[in-house]
Amino acid sequence: MDYAVIKLMQKAEQGDTLAQTALAEAYLNGSGVEHNEAEAIRWWRRAADQGFAGAQSDLGSAYATGRDVKQNGSEAVRWWRMAADQGDVLAQRNLGMAYFNGDIVRQDLSEAMKWFTLAAEQGDAAAQSQLGTAYSRGDGVRQDYSEAVRWYRKAAEQGVAEAQHNLGNAFYNGRGVPLDYAEAVRWYEHAALQGLMQAQCKLGDIYNEGTAVRQDFAESLKWYRMAAEQGDADSQEIIGSYYVEGKGTLSDPSEAARWFRKAAEQGKMDAQYNLGCLYAQGRGVMPDFSEAARWWTMAAKQGDASSQFNLGLLYVNGNGVPRNIRLAAQLWQSAAAHGHAKAASNLNMLLGGMR
Repeated sequence: MDYAVIKLMQKAEQGDTLAQTALAEAYLNGSGVEHNEAEAIRWWRRAADQGFAGAQSDLGSAYATGRDVKQNGSEAVRWWRMAADQGDVLAQRNLGMAYFNGDIVRQDLSEAMKWFTLAAEQGDAAAQSQLGTAYSRGDGVRQDYSEAVRWYRKAAEQGVAEAQHNLGNAFYNGRGVPLDYAEAVRWYEHAALQGLMQAQCKLGDIYNEGTAVRQDFAESLKWYRMAAEQGDADSQEIIGSYYVEGKGTLSDPSEAARWFRKAAEQGKMDAQYNLGCLYAQGRGVMPDFSEAARWWTMAAKQGDASSQFNLGLLYVNGNGVPRNIRLAAQLWQSAAAHGHAKAASNLNMLLGGMR
């Protein structure tokens, strides 16, 4: 055992609350002693029983999560309240979240706002962000977009990505502040560079549409790619279409197929249709009607009329699938019901030929 830990234990046994709390952290993290959560709880409790706010806050969190004690929401709230009443900012925020979510205590939005406000006024960025959202939505307070912006700005200036994104939304929509696209983009970029996917997607949209800024497909592609690499299926699908059309980049059907596949595997209907088309045409992939049929089948089951129509053609001609006129008719009937004019025309000819 470390000499420093031995000295800490001596002080803790003498009733030093700072030492007791530090010893609890040592047991929790396995720093100088063997990891032992039960011992961490024991030392937190000794410090908490002496009124030490930090230990009370930590003990409340242990009861909230069931960390080496039986999960008990009432006990969590009791210890957090003791700490919060002494001004412990983390306990105040945790109480706010408990009353806001209503998972370990009965939901009470007014009570949540009380604790969020106390934490936010002490500079807690997460509580400031929560208050901004509350004022924006009217959760437990009167809806007030200006007040929402005030709290979002405080949190955003401390680097909270969600608050930066929400502040961007306020400037983009002119809610609580005068409409200002340049400020909106500035805050979106702050959030996006921290990896916030929603902000990356929003910037992709903005540069694609060219209404808030000068249209720039390459810049749009850059932001969509960031979101796509985090797994956002919509962005993956859009990037696929950019590579097909050569928007913001050189046309590259093989790259299009790669991105369409990522989105299609997440169930994106349009990506499934487009990937099927690439296989049918042999663009960026080897021609393969059976693969085209596989992806069009997925999209058709989601109600995509174009996939239903194309799949019908495959069944009529026996390309990549066994020839099946009855199934083709069913597919064209479904596509026609979704307003696909050519499917309706083909269906009429097919049924006429069967009479």
